[in-house]
Parts: sequence; structure tokens; C-alpha cells
Amino acid sequence: MTLLLLIRHGTNDWVHGRLAGWTPGVHLNEQGRAQAAALSVRLGDLPIAAIYSSPLERCVETASAIARPRGLPLRLVEQIGEVRYGEWQGAELKELYKHELWPGVQFYPSGTRFPNGETLGEAQMRMVQALDALRAQHPKQVIAVCSHADIIKLAIAYYVGMHIDLFQRLVINPCSLTAIAFERMGPRLLAFNECGSLEHLRPQPEPPAEAHAANGAGPAEAVAATNGAAPPARVEGEPAAPQSGTEHV
Repeated sequence: MTLLLLIRHGTNDWVHGRLAGWTPGVHLNEQGRAQAAALSVRLGDLPIAAIYSSPLERCVETASAIARPRGLPLRLVEQIGEVRYGEWQGAELKELYKHELWPGVQFYPSGTRFPNGETLGEAQMRMVQALDALRAQHPKQVIAVCSHADIIKLAIAYYVGMHIDLFQRLVINPCSLTAIAFERMGPRLLAFNECGSLEHLRPQPEPPAEAHAANGAGPAEAVAATNGAAPPARVEGEPAAPQSGTEHV
């Protein structure tokens, strides 16, 4: 059995205003750094054999908080990076809610392409291919993968047999942990959106009208709770420069 730990990066300052996507220089804020440190403690003495991360800063910073105290190298994988939102990247969320493609993203994500970007179906396939390749390298081991909300939701939907057009029903909070065991009879979901407390279940203040219209849907970076980020800025589409102790695979 291989145990796959899917970890969303911690909180950053972009989520309520703009869609970060692959924008460079989006770092964890103070809350996000605290979340990452708490998650590292929460993982305790789980025998993690390897840690992989999206090359985007918010993931690298989160994964580094887990890798560093365990003396593990951090390996960066381009394929597990954020959805390619194309022209939507960096856009104001209040404008995206009005976009003619927004209903398609909510209810027909398998066939809706972000302008000059990819479809969520394409994103799902590259994520699943990457995860399958990684777990093939670690039979009967525990591996951690730090990525982004939408791409994690897409992977979970695939492994549990949920149609991609329903994946917006899943919620992945910042620095949450989802665990999938790959057994001889297939994948088994052992933990989902585990945050270390029940705080995320408390009723929240009523969101603005435009956010309420998109509640539980849309790019997760645009409508979910919060985000996070890490290393130096880079040209769009290039991998992030590895920090010390990181390597690209």
C-alpha cells in the first residue's frame, strides 16, 4: 500500500481580491506560516519517505515547513502546479463572477476552457498522471504532495470515482490534509480536508452578493477561504527557482 498525503498550501493575501494562479511572488502570510508549522507538528512521526511540491512559492513555503524538520529534500514538480487559468490569472474576482464562462466553470468544468488556458479536465489528467508516477516510485511508502485547492479536488474526484462536473462540491481548506491509500483493490479515501480542528465548520458571516452567487464553485483560489505562497519572482510559465534543499523532478 502506498499512502498519498495531499496538502493544500497555507493562507495568503490574494484569495479575496484576485485569482493568483501562476502569478509569481505570492507568499504565505503570517497566518499561512502558522498553519504550515502547525501541520508539520500534526503530521508527527508519520514515516514520510518523500515530499513533493508545486513550484509555486506558496506551496514551496508550506512544504518546506514539513520537509525541513524531517531532514527531507523538497522536490519540485511542474505537473502538480496550479490550474492554468490563462487570461483569468490576476483578474479581480468581482469581474470574473460576471464573465460569460463563469457558469461553465461551475457546472460544466469538464468542457469549459479558461481563455488561453486549460480545461479543468486537462488539469485533472496531468495531476493524476503526475501522482500515479510519483506513487509508482514509492511502493508501500508514505509520500506528501503539496499543491493547490482546485487541482487537489480534481485528483480526489478522479480517485473516488466522482464525475469531474461535480468536483465543485468538494472543499479543500488552506493547509488541509487529505489522505488516499492505494491498495490492491483500488484507492481508499482515509482522510478528507483534515484541518486539525473543527473551526472551519463554524458559521461564517454572509459573503458579498457576488461571492454568494459563486459559493462552493468557481476556481477554488477565487472563492474558497484562503491561500499561501513562497520563493523569488520568475517569468510566467517558468518553474520557480529551487530554494536550498529543493530539486526539480
